[in-house]
Amino acid sequence: MRTTKKNLTAPVRGAALLAAVAVGAVGCSSQKTFEVSELCGTKVDSALVAPFLPEGETLKVDDGISAPEQPRCQVYVDGDLHLYVRGNIDKADFDLLKATERSMRRLGSPAPADGIGDGATIADRGAMAVQMCTYNGERSQYILEIDGVDHPKDTAERRKALERLLQAHLPVIMEAEGCRP
Repeated sequence: MRTTKKNLTAPVRGAALLAAVAVGAVGCSSQKTFEVSELCGTKVDSALVAPFLPEGETLKVDDGISAPEQPRCQVYVDGDLHLYVRGNIDKADFDLLKATERSMRRLGSPAPADGIGDGATIADRGAMAVQMCTYNGERSQYILEIDGVDHPKDTAERRKALERLLQAHLPVIMEAEGCRP
């Protein structure tokens, strides 16, 4: 049998392709799945935050923008914002969900959500809930907003995840801020 140049290079090309695939696989293995167990200074079930965080190399949770009565935190994966949580204690004399209806539209297809606080809206890329409370002896309302969300990619799955996080985190963050229902 006569060996041709083509026959000699085929195994080399195959080995090079295999090496390229192996290098690509090694590069992918540096991606990490992250757990966040605290948002804005309060404990949170990491399973409720996990759906919003893609795999990546670095995680940063920034709550340095918080102030009394206004907890704020941003969660970044590889430098990209994936979750922005804001809480506010405000006067109880206006309908915040109605007042913010237009701003919720920018988050995509807002719809009311039952069973969360005194009212809640879930959108494609964010959510908001309001709960009446007593703060420093005065009737107030607590507002919890979540946005910056684009993961998971499936919109229906993302909306369900937003609803679960909002429902679980609203009473926790209210208690931490001293705003009693």
